[in-house]
Amino acid sequence: ERNMKKTLWLLVCCLVTQLASAQTPKWAEKARSAVFSIVTYDKDNKIKGTGNGFYIDVQGTALSDYTLFEGAERAIIINTNGKQMEVSHILGANSMYDIVKFRTPMDKKQVTLTLATQTAKVDEIVYLLPYSTQKAATVQTGRITAVDSIGNNSFYYTIQMKTGEKLVSCPIMNAAGQVLGLIQKNADTESTESYAIGASYGAKLNISALSSSDGSLNRIGIKKALPDTEDQALVFLLMSAEQMNRENYLTLLNEFIAQYPNSHEGYIRRATYYMNGNDAAQYTLADEDLNKAVIMATNKEDAYFQAAKTLYAYLTSLNNQEAYASWNYDKALEWIRQAIAISAQPLHIQLEGDILFAQGNYADAFTSYEKVNQSPIADATTYYSAAKAKQLMEGSNINDVLALMDKAIEKLQKPYMSVAAPYFYERAEMRAQAGKFRESVMDYNTFFDAVGGDVTALFFFQREQAEMQCRMYQHALNDINKAVEMAPEDADFWVEKGTVHLRFNQLDDAIAAFNKALSLNDKYAAAYRLLGYCQAIKKNNKEACANFAKAKELDDELVDTLIEKYCK
Repeated sequence: ERNMKKTLWLLVCCLVTQLASAQTPKWAEKARSAVFSIVTYDKDNKIKGTGNGFYIDVQGTALSDYTLFEGAERAIIINTNGKQMEVSHILGANSMYDIVKFRTPMDKKQVTLTLATQTAKVDEIVYLLPYSTQKAATVQTGRITAVDSIGNNSFYYTIQMKTGEKLVSCPIMNAAGQVLGLIQKNADTESTESYAIGASYGAKLNISALSSSDGSLNRIGIKKALPDTEDQALVFLLMSAEQMNRENYLTLLNEFIAQYPNSHEGYIRRATYYMNGNDAAQYTLADEDLNKAVIMATNKEDAYFQAAKTLYAYLTSLNNQEAYASWNYDKALEWIRQAIAISAQPLHIQLEGDILFAQGNYADAFTSYEKVNQSPIADATTYYSAAKAKQLMEGSNINDVLALMDKAIEKLQKPYMSVAAPYFYERAEMRAQAGKFRESVMDYNTFFDAVGGDVTALFFFQREQAEMQCRMYQHALNDINKAVEMAPEDADFWVEKGTVHLRFNQLDDAIAAFNKALSLNDKYAAAYRLLGYCQAIKKNNKEACANFAKAKELDDELVDTLIEKYCK
């Protein structure tokens, strides 16, 4: 009997030892150091919440629950040694699966967890590793009861295990000490079932080019990491410019430059940012960045092009304000010609033409535009640019200008939409200048249709003048009536209306129009002269001569002939 008791005692001891071993695997003591506590803070720097997380690589990448980070402006982690570190970047987030990926500075000795290489199976025993500052980690065991695929080779686990809020985002491990997932908050605190989102799903979260519009990410105030590739990061910068405040956007620009110091794009975009600051100190910083762009860039050709383009855009936006320091068209021209020296791309030559045009060097600008028009990128805008340069060249022929405008319009797509409208408006004015009034009216009509009739009183005034020249009198009268209807306070329109009535010999209507013009501007010399002429035709010479005298006082150059005819 005594031997029997001794044997039973040894069996119990072995069983206890085996259970202890099952509950506390050999890897647990080291692995626990990868788990940490998290404290998040709101915009007023008050504690928002506390929770758990764990490292998954030596770059400081970690996972936790999204709920803890939603609305947070900053967060710190506290590792098992009591060391605190600030969360530096958010690397990805998904509110639906309540998971967030982030980065902190990394201690060289920091332990990290290894992602499981195999998906857990139903009935597999798994281990929950809690955050603990004690060396002896208390590991909780459970059994997988369901494995659900959530796409992209990622999984969601149901586990026979009771967990509470304090264990949310703690890692679930397999027998080999690899992390399978992280515990999620359970709606039923008394449930004996728990759920875990796969750690591999969290590891795959990232920041993409379009993440600046991601609602889940935007509800976290902590700064976001740039995408992993330069091209994606550039698109992310572009998208973020419209959505971030200036301070956060500058931080993002600085990070891009630190990450890609030989990319001119970062310097150019930061220069543009400083230019928008509109003060001397920021202009100085912008100037430094423009110069860094061309010095540091791997792609020198595009760096010179972008620097020239940025400077040109600034100079053309000044509206007669004084430019900053050494910023001028000569500098922009120097940069674009350095780009052309590397590679004479049509876009570079187009910008050269634009800069020369802005300098008033229309002949050289025309030469540049002509080169572009011989290239594959020739389109309506390039022919239009050539036409405008030609028009402003001394001694130019209007028919040569019109020939270029014809080519510009040939490049437009039919049916003509609003984007085509300015070309027809310009050609209408040029055709009128060339004496081609009926063709001018046709262009005005096309312009009117292209903008859906959304025109100003000035349009009707201009079309009316062309219509008068090609004897489209009824159209002209309709247009000038529309002009005065839309802008009844414009004296010029009333004088033109009076002139049209005078041409039709509608003297009473003409007199009414000229009187209206004078009620708006009693110093309008031509209105007095034309009113007097109507009165003279009606044999009211006394009134006519009084108005001729007023026109004379106002230095009207045409009234002398009328005075000679009607007032001597």
